[in-house]
Amino acid sequence: MNARSGDRARIEDYALIGDEQTAALVGRDGSIDWLCLPRFDSGACFARLLGGTDHGHWRIAPRSPGDEGTCTRRAYRPDTLVLDTEWDTPDGTVRVTDLMPQREHAPDVVRIVEGIRGRVTVRSTLRLRFDYGSIMPWMRRCDGHRVAVAGPDSVWLRSEPPVRTWGEDYGTHSEFTLGEGERVAFVLTWHPSHERRPRLVDPYEALESSVGDWRRWARRCRYDGPHRDAVVRSLITLKALTYAPTGGIVAAPTTSLPERLGGVRNWDYRYCWLRDSTLTLGALLTAGYQEEAESWRNWLLRAVAGDPGALQIMYGVAGERRLPETELPWLPGFAGSSPVRTGNGAVAQLQLDVYGEVMDTLALARGAGLPVRPHMWSIQRALMDFLMSAWRQPDQGLWEVRGGRRQFVHSKVMVWVAADRAVRTLERREETSGDLAAWRRLRAEVHREVCAKGYDPRRNTFTQSYGSRELDAALLLIPRVGFLPPDDPRVIGTVDAIRADLGHDGFLRRYDSKEDDDSVVDGLPGGEGAFLACSFWLVDALHLTGRPKEARELFERLVRVANDVGLLAEEYDPGAHRQLGNFPQAFSHLGLVNCALTLFGTEEAG
Repeated sequence: MNARSGDRARIEDYALIGDEQTAALVGRDGSIDWLCLPRFDSGACFARLLGGTDHGHWRIAPRSPGDEGTCTRRAYRPDTLVLDTEWDTPDGTVRVTDLMPQREHAPDVVRIVEGIRGRVTVRSTLRLRFDYGSIMPWMRRCDGHRVAVAGPDSVWLRSEPPVRTWGEDYGTHSEFTLGEGERVAFVLTWHPSHERRPRLVDPYEALESSVGDWRRWARRCRYDGPHRDAVVRSLITLKALTYAPTGGIVAAPTTSLPERLGGVRNWDYRYCWLRDSTLTLGALLTAGYQEEAESWRNWLLRAVAGDPGALQIMYGVAGERRLPETELPWLPGFAGSSPVRTGNGAVAQLQLDVYGEVMDTLALARGAGLPVRPHMWSIQRALMDFLMSAWRQPDQGLWEVRGGRRQFVHSKVMVWVAADRAVRTLERREETSGDLAAWRRLRAEVHREVCAKGYDPRRNTFTQSYGSRELDAALLLIPRVGFLPPDDPRVIGTVDAIRADLGHDGFLRRYDSKEDDDSVVDGLPGGEGAFLACSFWLVDALHLTGRPKEARELFERLVRVANDVGLLAEEYDPGAHRQLGNFPQAFSHLGLVNCALTLFGTEEAG
């Protein structure tokens, strides 16, 4: 049985490589089990992550019949996205170095095998399966390559120097023996099948340039406090999740990794969420990455342009709006967690909070001195015009619930944020125009309503929605966005209530999913793990409300949740000590960066 479809499945066993247009997950056994080509949201040619070996993978490891051959150790080269995986065997030690160099035209996966000690026999097993493991390509030899073709996809594989390669069991196999200092490099290149083969990449030059490029980028980080390695690793991960041609940042490079093993909460996260926008911009600006911040801001402006009433919660990496949700029944799912989904039906939801996120992001960009686009204020005015008439509507909320619309308190708080940022912009900039009096009235009215209908005075806490008793970790953002000051008793009461009701061994769930109740707010059966971004929000809230020692202790625990190469998934099961959800998750790494900057940083955005 494939280790990923049985009881031994572990999301944290993976590391990430990528070229800022797509990414691959490499397991501790030396197998690339997930890779979508040519973009993050393209069909996967390696989908073992969500199935078995027959759904596509590429393993390079010492020959070890009948053994999974888990590596002895692995690590990224410092301040890079270049991964070294090493095995100690009775015959010696061998290293596999994995990377995806910055592409000029076509995407490449480079895998360099090097003998470190003794003489070790290594085997490469490649099974290409296009369209998420559903299409087996036709394989042929051409000009020293193995060439796989099916429909629009073509993949070329070569080694330097050439090694013995043969076809067997619907796969392509190579085997060779390396002594100390000897190397064999494999290069896998994708291109559209109707086009000519792209220019060959020198694997050793690609390695040298990739290491240099990543280290130069990492040196730009302005943060120099505790856990700098974790902060830089998180920033590198965010850079790797960026679609370089547009500046969009995907939430994760994967789909359908479960929020509960064996459950149905399996979603496609290979898109760009507006909810992440302010946190993303703030982290990039404060850490010293102005160019990346501007690219993200520009992506945001292009994506949201159009009818303000049709603002979406997420978009494709180039701003695409249609992301139809479908299920892939031939894939059993990670650890049997089905269904496997592509696309995301939540794209059609109404979430009023995104209007606040966009207005807050653009206000932050203006305050930080990013170049102002001529149409930026016109877009913001249009968003405010829509909110003036639509803000009272119930919505699906930040968490994209599928159990019906409600008057979510966080959504209303973010409406207040939109009005507040619009008012402040007009008050500070005489050259802009807008209905200042109306926006001030809106800001005051929303504030009064939230405090009257979204606050439970008996428990001294804000609630998830008007009139409900449920809580929501998103309410921790109330002091961060400025809705109320951190020392307000209602804020402190909310923080304490959320810790008590949603806490799980010190970490936080998003809300109470009531594992045995199918009528809960999100409309889905089964529970989920602790949400790491919310746990980082608690760090921030504890710090703001005057509890820095508790904030730092929780931050230390969260940093330790990262796997051996510093990566975080969406969620965590504190009891089983397992990562859950799509991986690696931008929202979690944003939380780590922003908390480090809040707790230990000395410079602010702008």
